Amino acid sequence: MKLKQLACLAVLTTPFTANADFLSVTAGGGVWNTSPDGNFQTTSDPIAVDIKDNLFWDDESQGYLFVTFEHFVPLIPNVKIIHTSIDQDGSGNTTFEFNGQPFNGDISNKFAIDTTDLILYYEVLDNVVSLDIGLNIRNLKVDYIITNSDTNTTEEDSFNETVPMLYALVGVTPWPDVIISGEMSYIAFDGSSISDITAKIAYTTDFFVGFEAGYRMQEYEFDDISDTDADLSFDGIFAGAYLKF
Repeated sequence: MKLKQLACLAVLTTPFTANADFLSVTAGGGVWNTSPDGNFQTTSDPIAVDIKDNLFWDDESQGYLFVTFEHFVPLIPNVKIIHTSIDQDGSGNTTFEFNGQPFNGDISNKFAIDTTDLILYYEVLDNVVSLDIGLNIRNLKVDYIITNSDTNTTEEDSFNETVPMLYALVGVTPWPDVIISGEMSYIAFDGSSISDITAKIAYTTDFFVGFEAGYRMQEYEFDDISDTDADLSFDGIFAGAYLKF
């Protein structure tokens, strides 16, 4: 697969530098209100399926979980794991073709897009200004089913890909225990790309409890990946809470 060819590029461009001077564990989660947009098709389809006009996707509340472990051991990266679930469904009357199958009439569909990010990173700066750089190894799992109730036609499939992505975080601490940051994971190769961009503000109280809120956008552009072309995006605001020790 083309996505597997991205590994060499990401690994070769990952830096090695100093880590934090303390031990820290953070765990939490929250809700992300996503607004979907875009289309997809198999490489044999003449026209792409629009996720709003043909699949009737709407804004949804999605969940995410994360845990971070930072330490002071030189050369060994810090670790962050993020799991995000995107569940979309819709139904309505429409006409389209997908994977050589005609769909016409009452259509229903369910899609589950799960990502698990294993982020290995180094803290280049950890003062008023923060700078983290590393590698995000993303597991992308997609399951879907499309049903035409008028003709009893069903199209369902799943795929699972592991994608290496470059990772960076830039932040500033204008007041104690408050950080305003931008975070990005990105990879592009041979007409395909994946990006995940977050802008947020986080505040950690004196009682180990913290709160975060911001904006997140995921974009997927596939050119003949698993026989699929796609141009999909999910974006919206999110809010969450965490414990930090």
